[in-house]
Amino acid sequence: MSAGFHHASVLAREVVRVLQPAPGKLLLDGTLGGGGHTELLLAEGARVIGIDKDPRALAAASARLARYGEAFRAVRADFRDAKDVLSALGLSGVDGALVDLGVSSPQLDDPARGFSFREAGPLDMRMGEEGETVAELLARVDERELARILEEYGEEPFARPVARAIKRAVADGEELDTARLAEVVAGAIPRKAWPKRIHPATRTFQALRIAVNDELGALAQWLGSLPGLLNPGGRAAAIAFHSLEDRMVKERFRALTHACVCPPDLPVCGCGAKAGFAPVTRGAIKASEEEIAENPRARSARLRAVERLR
Repeated sequence: MSAGFHHASVLAREVVRVLQPAPGKLLLDGTLGGGGHTELLLAEGARVIGIDKDPRALAAASARLARYGEAFRAVRADFRDAKDVLSALGLSGVDGALVDLGVSSPQLDDPARGFSFREAGPLDMRMGEEGETVAELLARVDERELARILEEYGEEPFARPVARAIKRAVADGEELDTARLAEVVAGAIPRKAWPKRIHPATRTFQALRIAVNDELGALAQWLGSLPGLLNPGGRAAAIAFHSLEDRMVKERFRALTHACVCPPDLPVCGCGAKAGFAPVTRGAIKASEEEIAENPRARSARLRAVERLR
């Protein structure tokens, strides 16, 4: 594996348990990253198609998984386009599909990617190499739109003053990098209101990353594609790291597994509708205390899964 791309895959054993990889099964890893989850699926005898937007991740995973030969195939794409990827390969569906919605450690830890404010880096935050950077977004949107992004995607309670401070810095011609942006954000939030466990700029950085990569749009598209993506008996699993993503997964999985359209006050179902999916997990699976001790980033991970019935 590439020395420059090492990432500890969260809930790895749990992913194997819910996806049930086995010889003869074809699985899709929509967020390949360094290939950690895919390696475990391949080790059980399944074939895997790995998708990622980041060419560095694809190169690292391809090197790591080369020993599996034709059982593994890497494709540079966005997981939102998973159905199109399969169509281009002449495939109608897969027996399992996974997305891990977290940012990989190599992306977070590389200052040049602009995801973190621990060291100064460019305002980029793109998962791949295409599209608008954070710097370009901050120059394009007005204060009201920026506040909406911070409030909706970062759940930042001080979205308006933070947006005002950022736009003022942009208007003043400041050369903003990640470290300076974090200072601007922190300065716009009253000191007594700073969160205790995270840096005051964390929510803003999360919101900007989600906006630049259209992460919620990609997730919505992937979730919507599941009936046409999975073969009968196929399972879909999603690992979410914050409430917005997990809520989307939970609500979509609930809709897939509940077909009844009767009024909620009707004591007994009268419509006779049958769901096309069944839940695999009851609630969300969380990381064990042992895994959290080894990888603190696993603390917020939530895994949910469903199975297509017909």
